[in-house]
Amino acid sequence: PRHPIFRSCYSLFLSLRLPAGVSPSSFYEHTNLRSSFSINQLEMAFEKIKVANPIVEMDVAGLVTTCIFGAGDEMTRVFWESIKNKLIFPFVDLDIKYYDLGLLNRDATDDKVTIESAEATLKYNVAIKCATITPDEARMKEFTLKSMWKSPNGTIRNILNGWTKPICIGRHAFGDQYKATDAVIKGPGKLKMVFVPEGQGENIDLEVYNFTGAGGVALSMYNTDESITSFAEASMNTAYLKKWPLYLSTKNTILKKYDGRFKDIFQEVYESNWKSKFEAAGIWYEHRLIDDMVAYALKSDGGYVWACKNYDGDVQSDFLAQGFGSLGLMTSVLVHLLSLAKLDDNAKLLDFTEKLEAACIGCVESGKMTKDLALIIHGSKLSREHYLNTEEFIDAVADELKARLSAK
Repeated sequence: PRHPIFRSCYSLFLSLRLPAGVSPSSFYEHTNLRSSFSINQLEMAFEKIKVANPIVEMDVAGLVTTCIFGAGDEMTRVFWESIKNKLIFPFVDLDIKYYDLGLLNRDATDDKVTIESAEATLKYNVAIKCATITPDEARMKEFTLKSMWKSPNGTIRNILNGWTKPICIGRHAFGDQYKATDAVIKGPGKLKMVFVPEGQGENIDLEVYNFTGAGGVALSMYNTDESITSFAEASMNTAYLKKWPLYLSTKNTILKKYDGRFKDIFQEVYESNWKSKFEAAGIWYEHRLIDDMVAYALKSDGGYVWACKNYDGDVQSDFLAQGFGSLGLMTSVLVHLLSLAKLDDNAKLLDFTEKLEAACIGCVESGKMTKDLALIIHGSKLSREHYLNTEEFIDAVADELKARLSAK
């Protein structure tokens, strides 16, 4: 093989322990023969488990058949075929809906096969997908492709959707790592944390670590009961207004006192001020470990308020925004005119704030958007006519706002 990636994969293939007399080029056929023999033996020994519903298989056969010594993605199918024939088919009776997502077949079908496989996944709920190649300019020339097809993963994700409702993250933007004191420790010695109370009371003197080598790093951070209580009240008020359930995420199994304080205060505020209101509204409050909450967020439909500590809120808000398409589709809210309008009972100000937000959203929905959003839609075919620069977008929002304010 001429391509350096192909050469490396070819070398890897040769390093596999193939049966005597079997060349790499006949490995796939040989594996099928051996697998068929093994399956016949196993079928006599095991009663297959019958699976009631079909599953979708997204394979890459088209590309492997043409170029079995290609890059890593092409090799996946060879091993997947062996896994199926030796570890799955002998034991499980499956109705498989097969789709070839090999690069050549995607090109031959104008990528319709990718869309069909995703639609089949929506129908049957379960799919197994091999690794696929997203072509670049070099691949286009190498395989004489008609177009630089988009990532199959991206196409499939867009069709399968995900969150169908908004998710509101409440970030406790006070203390923790963002107000921490850190230091580089040079040499051996004891690291201590000391609290000196005002007035009467004994010092709290805690030994953190005994450095014995070249040193290391240290960090000390804090938060306050008052700030945590305010955050709990704000989180529960937001959830109640939206009529969504509220989740608080911490790592109290590790930070038993630090994160445990967040958990305890939230529970106290809920029991004292919000439990009856939540129950009447048909919503709830629940504490979850951060790792469990992240997993839940990925598989949920959305429609809840997620109260996060400072760092967690910083990270997870960006993660969620990207899941919805772009950071540009995220509404970041502090205390603003909307809150002031409600506090002052100012109906005109409230109407203005709602129409301003609606104007921003309306512009994007009508196709007037910035480059980062347009790129999600048009991909490699993006041109200048597809997006607005910042000033153009602000002007478009202003025009939309004026129209909404003028409408009765």
